[in-house]
Amino acid sequence: MGHGWEGAVLRLLRAKDFALTVTASERLTPDYVRLRVTGGGLLDASGTLPTTWVRLWFRRGGRPHQRAYTLVDPDPASGTFSLDFALHAGTAADWARAARPGDTIEATVHGAPLTPPQPEPAQLLLIGDTAALPALNSLLDAHPDTPATVWFETRGPGDADLPVRVRPGPHTLLRVPRERAGARLVEEVRATLPRYLGAPADAWAWIACDTSTTRALATHLRAALPAPRRQVRAQGYWRP
Repeated sequence: MGHGWEGAVLRLLRAKDFALTVTASERLTPDYVRLRVTGGGLLDASGTLPTTWVRLWFRRGGRPHQRAYTLVDPDPASGTFSLDFALHAGTAADWARAARPGDTIEATVHGAPLTPPQPEPAQLLLIGDTAALPALNSLLDAHPDTPATVWFETRGPGDADLPVRVRPGPHTLLRVPRERAGARLVEEVRATLPRYLGAPADAWAWIACDTSTTRALATHLRAALPAPRRQVRAQGYWRP
């Protein structure tokens, strides 16, 4: 299908298009589904660094509509990976809910992956919600032995079963219910950061929530760490 003006801009930027084929569907919770797909060579273009993402194309009202999704468990040898979908109302969730093996969807690769922190941090401070879970997990997988504190914002009781890949010992998981449009998460981070922050110069923070919450948290972390341009990465994943 055509990708409209957004697709035209991406082509000018030398983005690459691929066709993905669904091979399996797994309900992680009643409100969260994981699709395994073959990438048609996509991994050769995207790479597999932590938080690597692609654009998926859907149709809404007869027009192209794109959303970004982080690769989950990419396997370059087989060319396969998974994509996770939160099943709220919306075009992408409707497609994922109905997807079956053999279904296809178009994807575009464009955008630089996250640059790994250098030097290797002595501590990770990771803050995200269910939309950011795949990216958050990719960072935990990439730093399995690095001490990490994870503040994970949840939307309901079902989110307690979502697989946050913390490891006993080096990782601490703090689940925070979403309240007051993210204000509770901001308050919890501000209140507990002094308890969990080790040497400020050795920490690296990553934040991915809704745009307003991300902005507030990034401001706080940049004030708490001595080299904020190097030590803080923040991106709003969705608009409230």
